[in-house]
Amino acid sequence: ISCRNPLQSLLSSMKQACEILTRDPEGGAARIPFETFSFLYSYLASIDGEISETEMNAFLQEIQEQADKHSGMVLIRHF
Repeated sequence: ISCRNPLQSLLSSMKQACEILTRDPEGGAARIPFETFSFLYSYLASIDGEISETEMNAFLQEIQEQADKHSGMVLIRHF
C-alpha cells in the first residue's frame, strides 16, 4: 500500500502549472502572478479535500510574503 502525500502531489501539480502558465523563457524562473497561483492552489486543494482550509491559508500567506518581495510573482523555489 502506498501512502500518498496530498501536499507533495498538489505542489507537484502547482510546479507544472507554473511551468505551463509562465511567460518566462524556457529554463527561466517559471514565475506566475500570486493571484493566479492562489486561485489554482485553492481550487486544487478543495478538490483534493485532504488539506484543511487552515493549512491552505497558512501556505498561501507564506507564498504571498515571498511573492511580495518579487513584484507579486510566485517562483517555483518559493514552494
